Amino acid sequence: MAWFRRQKTRLSPEGRRDVPSDVFSKCDGCGEILYRERLARNLGVCPECGNHFRIPAAQYIELLADPDSFEEADAGMASGDPLEFADLKAYGDRLEAARARTGRNEAVVTGRARIEGIPVVLAVMDFSFIGGSMGSVVGEKIARAGREALERELPLIVVSASGGARMMEGIYSLMQMAKTSAVLARLHERRLPYISVLTDPTTGGVTASYAMLGDVNLAEPGALIGFAGPRVIGETIKQELPPGFQSAEFLEEHGMVDRVLDRRELKGAIAQLLRHLCAGWRPRV
Repeated sequence: MAWFRRQKTRLSPEGRRDVPSDVFSKCDGCGEILYRERLARNLGVCPECGNHFRIPAAQYIELLADPDSFEEADAGMASGDPLEFADLKAYGDRLEAARARTGRNEAVVTGRARIEGIPVVLAVMDFSFIGGSMGSVVGEKIARAGREALERELPLIVVSASGGARMMEGIYSLMQMAKTSAVLARLHERRLPYISVLTDPTTGGVTASYAMLGDVNLAEPGALIGFAGPRVIGETIKQELPPGFQSAEFLEEHGMVDRVLDRRELKGAIAQLLRHLCAGWRPRV
């Protein structure tokens, strides 16, 4: 009877047991093999060493926004291919593949939400969409989120995860740095709070624009944060760089980040900041 036969454990050529990739994940921090369901319940934080795994935009929205409070905006916006760019693969094909893989049109999700009852405009980047790169649509959606915050007099929260500007769009991508920064300047003039959350990685043109312009800059533990890579910087300034100089902890120590915060404490900390920054304020919702 096949029912009562004990199945043999499959071994890899090296003699190790095969670990189903859809059931377990290996922690890059401590090497522990983690049950994915347990890891998801812990918000993508390793229960053994506290290493923060990358999580998708939808999980950040679920983590930060009150239940059923998030209303997405501009979901239909999608990038074109103004330069008809091609390297090893045509840019248009890369976009189609990213849309099919993620189920989203672009590398950022924006909309209105509530955080512990406080109305906000929320934007969350998704690194799985072409490395969270900032093309013209990403910049436009961030700018629109800022303008929504201005119009409704709401705080703006942006969660960044990006490899930087999307170079397949050339100057169209680089222009987004100025556009998003200009909208944030208007928020600052109106004294509307902007909280920036930097996750792993936050680099390139995103770091050089809206990611580092928060009234409060928060970062997740171990996040890579920087503009250019260590090799480029080292060769440019002709100096040896200190260990971990682009880590969230190094930037906090040197005043570039206000606080490094465990993901599981993020919602409560943002709500506390908003209650402090918005004391006596009434939003136009």
